[in-house]
Amino acid sequence: MKDEILLEVLHDAASAVKVALSGLVDWGTAGTRPGQYLSDLAADAAALAVIDRAGLGAMSEESGSHHPERSIIVVVDPVDGSTNASRGLPWYATSLCAVDGDGARVAVVVDHSSGTRFEAVRGAGARADGVALRPSACCTLGEAMVGLSGYPPAWFGWKQFRALGAIALDLCAVAGGRLDAYVDCSPNAHGAWDYLGGLLICVEAGATVVDAYDRPLVTVDHLARRTPVAAATPALLAEAVAARRRVAADAPWAAERLLT
Repeated sequence: MKDEILLEVLHDAASAVKVALSGLVDWGTAGTRPGQYLSDLAADAAALAVIDRAGLGAMSEESGSHHPERSIIVVVDPVDGSTNASRGLPWYATSLCAVDGDGARVAVVVDHSSGTRFEAVRGAGARADGVALRPSACCTLGEAMVGLSGYPPAWFGWKQFRALGAIALDLCAVAGGRLDAYVDCSPNAHGAWDYLGGLLICVEAGATVVDAYDRPLVTVDHLARRTPVAAATPALLAEAVAARRRVAADAPWAAERLLT
């Protein structure tokens, strides 16, 4: 499948989610498992229908793996930030990333509050509503606006921070220079569906994303958890990773087993 067709499929899946959410009356919990909302289930069904029709496999936060034998797997978070959505906080998105044998290939992240569509194709750059994305030039943590996920046990040197609640959009904010860095302060809390779309968008914009413990970030294993750290520049990334490791060493959960 050509990149442009694959990109169109991902946009169509995100559009199907938008339609499904527009008709949703109850945004509360689904009663299926902790933290799963009715919005998650409605969005999941809508996205997967489009992905399956296109002959692609999928790995969704909400429903696991579908056709894992297919050569392209779309890693999808139907509603990233569903708690925000349930409370009317305008920071939630659909994140999709097509993965092939060479890694993350095409990504789409749609901010459902603003309507902004972020996209990236491997080797071809990243855009928001057709405009090229560029990260900031910030090189020092002491000058950085940092997005956080989870609550760090101590201040680790940022100038300012924001805890916004949707990692896909947080990473897109790094790609576009609205945040200088992003640090996951939770112990192995994020699956690939949370960050892969934003990861490719960051990388294609010129930012850098790594796991705080040097594990590969591209995976289609539904059980794998990672600790993403992103930054606008290599120098800022090095500071952010060092700070993340330093505060983790003093945290009560520091000895928690790293999940593969």
